[in-house]
Amino acid sequence: MEEYFRRAGAHLQKGEYDKAIAGFTRAIELNPNFVAAYALRAAAYREKGEYGSAIRDCNKAIKLAPNLTQAYAMRGLAYAGKGEYDRAIADYTKAIKLDPHHASSPYALRGFAHHQKGEYDRAIADCNRAIKLDPNNFEAYLNRGAAYALKGKYSETISDCTRAIKLVPNYALAYTQRGGAYGARKEYDKAIADCTRAIKLNPNLATAYFNRAVAYREKGEYDRAIADFEKCVKLSPDPSLTQHAREALREVKKLRR
Repeated sequence: MEEYFRRAGAHLQKGEYDKAIAGFTRAIELNPNFVAAYALRAAAYREKGEYGSAIRDCNKAIKLAPNLTQAYAMRGLAYAGKGEYDRAIADYTKAIKLDPHHASSPYALRGFAHHQKGEYDRAIADCNRAIKLDPNNFEAYLNRGAAYALKGKYSETISDCTRAIKLVPNYALAYTQRGGAYGARKEYDKAIADCTRAIKLNPNLATAYFNRAVAYREKGEYDRAIADFEKCVKLSPDPSLTQHAREALREVKKLRR
């Protein structure tokens, strides 16, 4: 049983989620009350986007160990993946209450859920708490920066993204987010440089193409803008972003004439 669990954990760390799920499942078959196996299998399911399975495993883990902080946090992540942010917030809040001195991650996650609900001041407040508990919490800086951007506080966004980049230098979304803030401040060359860096790190990041396209458009480099908007439309999994990119594409084609 322990050997299956150990191997499954190694697969999970390597991103081999199907193998991880198989290993945790075998461990659970040998010990149906193996709490950690349920919790980690939930993590693998969440990474695969199988949120319902993740929630069921978290429910089982919580039934076996009602004070397991990680299970509430993981279930919150699964609910957030389904867009059920109120439920996610409730689970993050429970995790915070269970272990308030080690709640930096739940605070950051709850901040992101508030952000997704358009509750930007609450998002910022939660990220502030996360950073106070752990000044190196990368997600808290990134989530707070996103909330600041939607409040039009682009200097604060740039500052938070810069801090996030120092902590995790190769995270594409941080460059994309900072690039968007630079673009909003009309610092288009900086915006293009950040988005180009993001694209090198993650060639499939649709938002980076969109932000770079906007900067190219504002500089009058219409051919480059068109190419990036088209790439965004091709890659975007977000219907709203796809629609915005298509509308911008039509407009920039008119400008090029």
